[in-house]
Parts: sequence; C-alpha cells; structure tokens
Amino acid sequence: MKLNTNSNAYIIIYSAILVVIVAFLLAFVYQALKPMQDRNVELDIQKQILYSLNIRDLDGQEAQVKYLTVVREIFPYQGRKYYKCNVDGKDIVVVELKGMGLWGGIGGYIAIERPQNTVYGAYFNHESETAGLGAEIKDSQAWQEKFIGKKLYKDGSKDVALSVVKKVEDPETQVDCVTGATLTSNGVNDMIKTCLEYFPEEFKSADCCQATKNKECCKDAAEHACEHADKECCKADSCKHVKEDCCKEKTQECCKESTAVAE
Repeated sequence: MKLNTNSNAYIIIYSAILVVIVAFLLAFVYQALKPMQDRNVELDIQKQILYSLNIRDLDGQEAQVKYLTVVREIFPYQGRKYYKCNVDGKDIVVVELKGMGLWGGIGGYIAIERPQNTVYGAYFNHESETAGLGAEIKDSQAWQEKFIGKKLYKDGSKDVALSVVKKVEDPETQVDCVTGATLTSNGVNDMIKTCLEYFPEEFKSADCCQATKNKECCKDAAEHACEHADKECCKADSCKHVKEDCCKEKTQECCKESTAVAE
C-alpha cells in the first residue's frame, strides 16, 4: 500500500517524529556541553570577583589559580554569598550584589577592606542595559574605580552611607552616577543599599567599636572576635584592638579576656 504523502495524517506523524528526534538531539547536546558551560559560568564568576579585587587581565587557568590564592573562605549570609579574601596581606570581604536596572537585572561584586570598612574595589554587570549609557556600569572600568576608597559607613553608624548620586556632596561616601543613565545608576544605588544592609554584624561591630568606643558596641565586637582571637590581641588595652584580623588562636580563655577588654 502506497503512503499518501499529501494526507494530513502523514504530515502530522512526520512532524511529530521529526520533533522528537530534534528534541532528543538537543537534549543530548545540552547534556554533553553542560559540564563545559558550568565551568565557564564558574570561571566567569571567579573573574568578576577578581575584578572587584582590582585583579584584571587574567584568563583561563591563570584566573582560576589566582582566585584560589586570594579567596580563603566562602560563606552564605542572609541569602547572599560573602567571600573572605586576602590580597597583599589585606583582609577583604567581597559581597555579592543583585538588583534591577532600567531594562533588566544587574549585579556584581563589591570588595570591602577590613577593618576600615572602605571599598577596596567594585565590579558591576548587567543583562540588558543600553549600550553607551546604562551599560557603562559594566564597560567603564574608570567608573567602577570611583568606588575605591569610599566609606561603607560613616561616624560609627550601621546605616549604609555608600551611595550613587547625581550630585556628590560627600566625597567620602558618594559616587557620581553614570552620565545619561540616571535610572540605571539609581538601580546600582538601590542594589548597594539593599545588599550591604545585611552586611554580617561582626563586620559592622568591629568598625563601630573603632569609631565610637561605645561599650555595648565594643562588647559585641569582642564576642565576634573571640572565635578567632589571639591571646596577645585580646589582652590589648583598648577595644580598638579587638578585631578579627589579629586573631589566630581559638580558645575559651582568650574569649573571656577579649570580652573583658571591651568592657
């Protein structure tokens, strides 16, 4: 019996078989390439973190090696990832940022030098901002470098002072918005405020302790420092010395000494 290739039944069956074959091939290719895609995504994230640490122009394996050298610990907090790093002997925490721009999602990483709580570096990314305008948050290294040295907090406050504004009035904490991209800049500002609002309390406390010498604040700082504390550090005669970057030994005795110093 000869098939009627012009019949509706033949066309439907032929199309269904073709769709199944194509879907199978696509699924096979996707599964085959997924490990490579995952590695590329992981490498891209590592490079973005390095960019926020002002380490650029590294590719492939060189970037991976450098990342493993500077990133000492990754920990989640309030739904975000924080990366404890050490660059040239400086203790730095890189914070993952996520927000919304004018046309879609924006993100990036901002590196905070401890215990000063100043910006060590920043890198921003986007999904679909306008080329030459909003896209400058990613494409302009010069604009990203404007964040370097800015203070995260001010006058001992735990409220985030770092911001992106149209007119800079406080050069210690403010950065000029991208020219012609006010809405995207506002998105970056909101993202910074939102993401850094939940900066781990141990970091806020140590800075507060140094800035205000407030007894309750210092006590809080000491408690967080305890788990990392070094005996000589804990015996220091001022709470400004009770900070996590001086700590090496984890002992209960040192913990008590640290709290006593703060009080």
